[in-house]
Amino acid sequence: MIATIYHNPRCGTSRKTLALLEEAGATVTVIEYLKRPPTVADLSRLYARAGLTPRDGLRLSEPDGKRLADSEADDAAILEAMAINPIIIQRPLVETDKGVVLARPPEAVRTIL
Repeated sequence: MIATIYHNPRCGTSRKTLALLEEAGATVTVIEYLKRPPTVADLSRLYARAGLTPRDGLRLSEPDGKRLADSEADDAAILEAMAINPIIIQRPLVETDKGVVLARPPEAVRTIL
C-alpha cells in the first residue's frame, strides 16, 4: 500500500500516525508541509476526498487558525490562507488509494489502510 502523510516531525500525533503507517507496511511519502506547503488545489482535493470542509481542517490552537475559523471567510479564502501560512493546517492529513483522513486521533488512519 502507498500512503502520503502531510507531516510535522515536531508533532507527537503526526509521529505516531507515521509509525502506524510504517507498522502497517505502507510505502510512505512524507511531505513536511511546513517546508513544502500544499497548494490550494492540493488542499481542496484532499478535503473533498476526506469529506471535510477547509474550515474543518483549520488548526484552532494557532491564533491565525482560530481567528480564521471565527471569521466569515469562505472556503476559497481559508484555502488560500492555508497555502500561504501552512502552520494553520491541522495535521496530519494522510492519503491512500482508499481515501483521506485527518488522523486525529492517529488511529483514524486505520480506516484507510
